[in-house]
Order: sequence, then C-alpha cells, then structure tokens
Amino acid sequence: MKFALSTNWCNRKYSSGEEIADKALELGFAALELGFNTTQDQLAGFLKRLDQIPVESVHAFCPVPLSAPDGSPELYSLASPDENERAMARIYLLKTIDTASDMGAKSIVLHAGRIPLATFFSKKRDSHLLRETLIAAKGDTLNPKYRKVLNSALSARNKRAAKITDIFLRELESIEPVLEKRSLALALENLPFLEGYPNEVETLDIVTRLSGSRVFAWFDTGHHRVREMHGWIDDDAKEALEKLEEISLVRGMHINDVKDYYDDHFAPGGGGVDFTALSSMAEKAEHIVFEPKSHVSEENLSKSISSISSIWKI
Repeated sequence: MKFALSTNWCNRKYSSGEEIADKALELGFAALELGFNTTQDQLAGFLKRLDQIPVESVHAFCPVPLSAPDGSPELYSLASPDENERAMARIYLLKTIDTASDMGAKSIVLHAGRIPLATFFSKKRDSHLLRETLIAAKGDTLNPKYRKVLNSALSARNKRAAKITDIFLRELESIEPVLEKRSLALALENLPFLEGYPNEVETLDIVTRLSGSRVFAWFDTGHHRVREMHGWIDDDAKEALEKLEEISLVRGMHINDVKDYYDDHFAPGGGGVDFTALSSMAEKAEHIVFEPKSHVSEENLSKSISSISSIWKI
C-alpha cells in the first residue's frame, strides 16, 4: 500500500507542477492524483517529474477548462437529464481521459452529478435544509421533524433517480471503448449530499450491470462520514458497500476527515472518521489518496500520514 497526494491541496499555492511534485516528495508521498484544480500550465511540470513521482489517478475535470472561472468536479454532469449538459460533460471527460493517458495514470475519479430535490412549491428541500434541521435537533437523526424532512426528500430523490440510471448507463457504455483503449478505469465517487448520484445502492447496481467493464466505485472517507452523520447510510447502503468491497469494485479511496456536519476535508485522524473500520477496504483498493483542503497545514498533513500508517499497520 502506498500513499498518493491530491494536488488539490496546493494547486493554488504553487504555480508549477514541479513545485507541487517536489512538495509531495518532501512530505513522503509516493504518487500523485491530479485534482480538478490543476491548470493546463501545471501539466508540463508534472510530466517532468514522472520519473520521480508518478501520477496514478486524475480527478475529472482536469485540467480546468479554459472557459471555466475555476476548477469544479461538477461543472457538468454526465448523469444530467439534460442532453446538452451531458454532451459538455462528455467533452471534458474525454479531455480528462487524454490527460490521464498522457500522464500514464491508471484511474479517473468522477462526480456523476446530483438529483435536484427542490420544486416550485418546496425550494429548500435539499441537503442544506436537512443539515440545518439536524443541527437544530442536536444531531438526532431519529428526531421526528428531521425524519419528516428526510423522508420527503428521499421520496423525491428516489423517484427521480430511477429515471436517470438508464441514461447514465448509456453514457458510460459510450465511454467504455475509450477507457479500454487507454487502459483506464473510471471510478464513481460517493458524494456528501443526499442529492448526490449515484448513492451506494445505485453504484452497486451500475457497476454490477456493467460487470467486466472499466467502471468502478470510489470511496471518499469524509463524504461517507457526512452521509453517515445525516442518517443516509441505511442497512441497504451498508450492504451495498460491503458487496462492493467484497467483489473488489472499490477502485480507490480519498482519505480525509470531518469535524462537524460539513465536508471540510480535514487531515485524516483529526475528526470523526473511523479509519480502523476501513482497513480492509484500504488493503484491496488500487489507490489511497490523501485529499485534504488547502487549509490543512504541512505539519498536520505529515502527522496524518504517520497516524494512518499506524492505524493500518503499514
């Protein structure tokens, strides 16, 4: 097991790929994941350092599209009901595939999209409202007011998700020959929103229906913790995760931590994620990527490497 660093941690701090690669080496990382904040100008520097530190995964969309004001993994959605948006997502995913292939990477991480929960009559029925309601209930996911809001949101989400899956599967099937040609895997990341698509059960359904393809799951520890704290991980979700791990369909993991109800990407070991419980998944995963946000200091990041190494007995 070797650790990689997501360049999202410092893409905005250092202007060149060489500087980022050198910093990762200095901290003891053995590989890189090019984050969605990676610019076109930084790519040349990463290429120059490949003999010292490989790029093993790339987070879509990468590099930042020239038309976009900033990097975003959800600039466009490949699972959108809107055909034009899917077309744009396809264009930039193919550019990401080109980048990954040029770097010699093995995998691409994708945020497939979100299912809108707001309606004309209920504009706030979303994760933001759920979070506000849960905080007011002091974290009690069984609180009647919280359950009422959650059940309403779940009902709307599940009805709309059923209409998206066949569309999304067709998009994945159209990308499969390109992935095969470039020897790349495409991994669908779990998201820290109830609207996030696909959820655990949907991910298992998709990757098993595409059995033998280059489509996998990707597990973000912080995102899972957010979902867990909000009561979105039910028995079906737990069973789906266990099955994905059992049949080795979890391609990689983003390692980060959560201190409250928000997806803050703290240094691993500094929050509520139970990394001991994730050791089995980590042993089977192809990629273990530390993905802290830029607010995490070098000192805390170094400590987290030691902490996770100790927990997982590396």
